[in-house]
Amino acid sequence: MNQNLSVTAGLLSDPGRAAILLRLMSGMTVPAGELAMTANVTPQTASGHLAKLVQGRLLRVERQGRHRYYRLASTEIADAVEALLVLTAPVRVAAVGAPSSRAEVGSLGHARTCYGHLAGWLGVQIAEKLEERGLIREFSAKNYLVTASGREWFEAIGVEVPSSAAAQKKLARRCLDWTERRHHLAGTLGCAMYKRFRELRWLAPIRDTRALRVTLEGRTRVAKLLGIALG
Repeated sequence: MNQNLSVTAGLLSDPGRAAILLRLMSGMTVPAGELAMTANVTPQTASGHLAKLVQGRLLRVERQGRHRYYRLASTEIADAVEALLVLTAPVRVAAVGAPSSRAEVGSLGHARTCYGHLAGWLGVQIAEKLEERGLIREFSAKNYLVTASGREWFEAIGVEVPSSAAAQKKLARRCLDWTERRHHLAGTLGCAMYKRFRELRWLAPIRDTRALRVTLEGRTRVAKLLGIALG
């Protein structure tokens, strides 16, 4: 066990490999060539990094003809990377008596993808408003429980909430946000909510980054649904 931990820690210690893992936190499958540019290394060096990450079970690879595409091996890997970012991110401290600071619009701290769900200041605000309104509640250290009124709320905006016992295990997870150091909504429900917000064009990705832009329609609808003022 100790040896496995040290091997995994060694994989994460290289800046190039760390850059690759962060790029894949979007949940996308990315070709090796793009990951080499992300890590700012030669294709040969990137190939070595990728082989080690696959061997260490941090990445999965898919082959299509001569090309190889990579993604994180599981949501658990994304959770581990997010947890490490919590330890390394600087803390924004507001002045005494002042409201908590908000990350700059358009930045990763304001709104971003986290392996298929919404994270950052906006993701945390949404989770907290859902709790305040009794739509979800903390069930355990790692999970939320979706209430009956919460099920109605999600389905009203077009997000299906599965009811099977098997689905409940991964339905609404509590993911510790590395910029806010509070929880946002992850799991299958968090991913479905983010996907629906994209379909409704409330959110739009900012090119070549995990950061997200809230559209004018999104600002209006999020304010009306949850009382979150986005300016």
